[in-house]
Amino acid sequence: MQKTGGSVAAFIAGVTPEKRRRDAETLVALMSEVTGRDPELWGTMIGFGSCHYRYPTGTEGDMPIAAFAPRKTSTTIYLLRADEHGARLAQLGPHTTGVSCLYIKDLEAVDGDVLRDIVAEDYRRVLAGETGAAEITVTG
Repeated sequence: MQKTGGSVAAFIAGVTPEKRRRDAETLVALMSEVTGRDPELWGTMIGFGSCHYRYPTGTEGDMPIAAFAPRKTSTTIYLLRADEHGARLAQLGPHTTGVSCLYIKDLEAVDGDVLRDIVAEDYRRVLAGETGAAEITVTG
């Protein structure tokens, strides 16, 4: 995965529906605050910071340290492992999860402080190298 270098503001302006655009603007502010980094486009993802990962299998690549993607049906927030946030997720409000994804259909319906804690904990774990099997090197 690579940074695309496009305008985050222009990308968000084209997001539909309106609710997803509003949520994207809110998440840019939240993730910028939590990470202290500016948003950058990684294809259709908005990322904050960058790192290089390598698994013992030899699989490696680059990815943002924290990221989300505004999709038509929900906003996807990328996490190391969603199940490691069990107690917080129980307090979050309406959402679904995948292995490394948190899906939110309406950001106004979830507890913003709990979401901030989830994003901050995941970000801290990447910076501390607490990522499980992958070796992570922060690159930006």
